[in-house]
Amino acid sequence: MTADTRSTDAGPLAGTLVIDLTRVLSGPYCTMMLADLGARVIKVERPEVGDDARHIGPFTDQGSAYFESINRGKESIELDLSDADDRAFFDQLLDAADVVVENFRPGAFDRLGYDWETLHRRWPSLILASVSGFGHSGPLKEQPAYDMIVQAMGGVMSITGEPGGNPTRVGTSIGDICAGMFTATSIIAALHQRTSTGIGARVDVAMLDAQVALLENAIARYTTSGVVPGPIGSRHPSITPFGAFATKEGSVVIAAGNDGLFATLAEAIGAPELAADPRFATNDDRCTNEPLLRPLIEQALASAPATEWVERLSAAGLPTSLVHNVEQVLHHPQTVARNMALVIDGTDGQLVAGNPMKISTLAERSVAPRSPVLGQHGEAIRAEFAPTEEPTAG
Repeated sequence: MTADTRSTDAGPLAGTLVIDLTRVLSGPYCTMMLADLGARVIKVERPEVGDDARHIGPFTDQGSAYFESINRGKESIELDLSDADDRAFFDQLLDAADVVVENFRPGAFDRLGYDWETLHRRWPSLILASVSGFGHSGPLKEQPAYDMIVQAMGGVMSITGEPGGNPTRVGTSIGDICAGMFTATSIIAALHQRTSTGIGARVDVAMLDAQVALLENAIARYTTSGVVPGPIGSRHPSITPFGAFATKEGSVVIAAGNDGLFATLAEAIGAPELAADPRFATNDDRCTNEPLLRPLIEQALASAPATEWVERLSAAGLPTSLVHNVEQVLHHPQTVARNMALVIDGTDGQLVAGNPMKISTLAERSVAPRSPVLGQHGEAIRAEFAPTEEPTAG
């Protein structure tokens, strides 16, 4: 096993062996989270082809930057699970494993002979986690899905964007990523339960379910009013003022989440009369009269650029920000201070997002470990998990 990808940091999941059969995004994001928490993750990939993400750009001289961004700190072995010898070795891995994560279409892993009943009977302490488009039950369980499909089907696209605009996908792959996060959380819960029962569990997470779980306020509004929510731009549906506002130059985001903050805002922008206006007396009043309040706020903000307003409003104790682009985020002092923009080890400044899970028992990384080359650890893993020969009688 090579030292450049295997984490030596202690962490909450140190000593946990995860066999990763996933590809592209939802599953690999889940197993990256587990690796960040100290688990050992062995990524089982198709011979010669590997994870599909290896072939998705953007690319550097060292391969896919996309693959690199979500597979750090893992080990890679090539196995063909339709080959008898490779299946026999895969079983050796399962003898030692704590968790198996897969994101095949439902039924595919079963057809290889690794259905939950078989796995649980042979390896009762093993946790099997599956993440798929629609889960392992329901009428759509065998249908394929991608991030945009579940964003659309799960209602997220219907409440994203400007009123009257075209349906808008959230700008990051929350369909995949949220499903991966829910899967990682479920695995950790199953590991915790196993400490008292000794018995593994079946985890079944659907990308569509994860999108429905994100609808929070939209569901609350619909079930109380009967009105189907639609896109409302950057503003919050239930808090005002809470959104992006035009200034003399650029936009500033302001979140005045209660009456006290609204009064502070009115004073800070030189319009104290707004706080005394009965049309804006309470948050409910402000939400009802948002079309009246917004232009009055923007009229006051037109006296200075967004950068100046951020300084003034921050000094007054108001939650505020510029709308940063990706470059600004990666180089922001707060991002840097929290190790959330890491240079990948051995690269010429290539950055990936750091680990947001800050735990006192988990060492902070200042450099991100590399993702594995396809099959990079195969020889070492085979040697480590090869069956030991029984000693012969002498």
